[in-house]
Amino acid sequence: MSEQSVVAGKGGFARGGAVTGLLLLLAFACLPVAFLAGDLLWRAAGVVVAASITVTALLLSLRRLRTRRANQRDIRAAALAVRADPALVFCTDDQGAILFQNHAARDRFGPRTGQPVSRALAGLLPNATAVVFRQESALSQGRASSETIVTRRGCVRVTSYRIGNGTVWRIEDQSDAPPRPQAASSLPMMVVSRTDTILSMNDAMREALGDRKRALSDVFETLPLQSGQRRRLRGAEGWIEVLVIELQAGDGRREIYALPVELLPIEDSVAARAFGALPVALVHIAGDGRILAANPRAQTLLNLCGGKDLDLAGVVEGLGRPINDWLTDMLHERIPSRPEMVRARLRDDECFVQITLGRISGEGEATLLGVLHDATALKAMEQQFVQSQKMQAIGELAGGVAHDFNNLLTAITGHCDLLLLRHDEGEADYADLMQINQNANRAASLVGQLLAFSRKQTMRPEVLDLRDSISDLAHLLNRLVGERIGLEFDHDPGLMPIRVDRRQLDQVIMNLVVNARDAMADSGGIVRVETRVVTLPEPLCRDRAEVPKGQYVTIRVSDEGCGIAPDHLSRIFEPFFTTKRAGEGTGLGLSMVYGIVKQSGGYVFADSNVGEGTVFTLYFPVHHRSVSDVVAPDTARTERLSDISREAVVLLVEDEASVRAFASRALQMRGFTVLEAENAETALDLLQDGDLDVDVFVTDVVMPGKDGPTWVREALRDRPDVKVVFVSGYAEDAFEALGEDVPESVFLAKPFTLSDLTATVQRQLH
Repeated sequence: MSEQSVVAGKGGFARGGAVTGLLLLLAFACLPVAFLAGDLLWRAAGVVVAASITVTALLLSLRRLRTRRANQRDIRAAALAVRADPALVFCTDDQGAILFQNHAARDRFGPRTGQPVSRALAGLLPNATAVVFRQESALSQGRASSETIVTRRGCVRVTSYRIGNGTVWRIEDQSDAPPRPQAASSLPMMVVSRTDTILSMNDAMREALGDRKRALSDVFETLPLQSGQRRRLRGAEGWIEVLVIELQAGDGRREIYALPVELLPIEDSVAARAFGALPVALVHIAGDGRILAANPRAQTLLNLCGGKDLDLAGVVEGLGRPINDWLTDMLHERIPSRPEMVRARLRDDECFVQITLGRISGEGEATLLGVLHDATALKAMEQQFVQSQKMQAIGELAGGVAHDFNNLLTAITGHCDLLLLRHDEGEADYADLMQINQNANRAASLVGQLLAFSRKQTMRPEVLDLRDSISDLAHLLNRLVGERIGLEFDHDPGLMPIRVDRRQLDQVIMNLVVNARDAMADSGGIVRVETRVVTLPEPLCRDRAEVPKGQYVTIRVSDEGCGIAPDHLSRIFEPFFTTKRAGEGTGLGLSMVYGIVKQSGGYVFADSNVGEGTVFTLYFPVHHRSVSDVVAPDTARTERLSDISREAVVLLVEDEASVRAFASRALQMRGFTVLEAENAETALDLLQDGDLDVDVFVTDVVMPGKDGPTWVREALRDRPDVKVVFVSGYAEDAFEALGEDVPESVFLAKPFTLSDLTATVQRQLH
């Protein structure tokens, strides 16, 4: 099952569909009652109630659709991130059914799509249903949960966390790991609940006890237990004195190890004997932070060198508070013991460690026992999910800002166009009006950049030959790079066409060239722009992306500048992230590049070496021309709109007064009769007049009350021949979700000019 086939939230969507169906059934039930009523007033009231219920059902259906799409995006992002994870990973919907399993899970269990996750894990965990229930219960209180299950073959760690309405399950199975030393395999160990019920135990513990025990009181002579203390254990052949090490496993559960005292001489420390035997990475920490001892697993995980005196603060970082303060609080039991995420400082690579501390009391000063887990993969998944959520939130914000800002720009540019019609180029005010118009266009371009990295801008793709488009852009690029930096172009003689938005592609190339120029501001150098045709016989997998096999046109923009540090390279496409000094960059340039390229169906990758330079490579699918590609654009450009044969009537519906005023005047100047309405309800009231002839509806999409497509569908029932023009400051994809049932309608994005509006209306009439 591929990531693209993942569908999230099936159960919730089905329940929502049932609610919508009940509302529609109730609405239809109201209609017979209304028509059977003798009083006209009661009839009208019944019809109004039925209509209100129907609109509510439609709005609920739209909301469910939007929620479903958001969940799909989240699950797709999670599925892409975990596809190559060596651990077993499942993605499930809100009913627990498996939607996706990564390669490791498919190899281990086979296809499990549609099955409950508990059934898939039944062969791995002794009581998979209970484990899944505990995890789901914990997730109802928080976003993530983790526990370690002891099985006959070894330990299995189960981690789960919410994404939208679904859940990601990550299972680390240590049962197939290389055999541990005999000392490790012979350590008795059990997992108990917060009520001291024994949930599971390994073979060594079962052998020591003689049989299966149900409660902790059946095992130890005295309770409660405390790490580092000696207790008597009820063995198969009598009482056994053991040293207890108790570790928190999450959700109130504890892992309890029982070390026979004869294996641990009194004169030796706990760490000197126990650490090498326990099957997890452990460190023994003094109260002042000194690392007293570390077992081999911990030495490998933290990259510790023998013979050196180290403290924990010099080994890990990123806690968010001083390490020694945390240790002191744990030593004096001022805070509860819970896992913390830190970064291993001594590792050459990026390694995150989850550490849990337990207090050990003995004859001397109390010390701390640290249990470590490699959480690098989990941290990477968390960062990817947070980034996905951040991009989605910024995209939603950008879409809302764009709507309001585009309304303002439409009014500014529109009234400026009206003033320009009354002024000649030689007049003193003409230059000022042109300045207003040009700056308004720059503001509209800025809104386009905001929508670009959120991948919500309206694209106007056309078939391009990059040699022509880059040649037209060359003069501007030479001015951008300046005199100290050279600019070279190298095109493939057999270059093939691509289909993109030309204006947006120009913006992408300019941003990459400006970045290259800034990277060589001190040293100078050459910026190279190369185009090539490449054929991928197999999918190209890199940077957590997969480029399908096929033919592509690549654009490479390379420089000889300072390069990008490896820890920054993975973040360069994040919005508002910049490596430039304060005041020199906004961090929007590369994020806009990423948004435009992805929305155009392409891919972008960055390669860089510090001190050597950076190369950005863009992949666009080759577009194979058709007859419509050749004829239609030229016809569209050369089409001459004929004069209106009669005085057409336009019903203009716009809730923004300044936009409505400009649009009305613009249409009247072109000979149209314009009827104005500030909302859908007013428009429908006007259309109650049967003698009123209307040729075109020009309406905003998003308005208070009924939106544009809703009222237009109602009006077209009685006037099916009326043409429709939708206008909106939102991107066109927001309109498509609402207006897909309005035939032969066209969309005009804000901000639009006087000529854009009148030409669109004329084309609809003809």
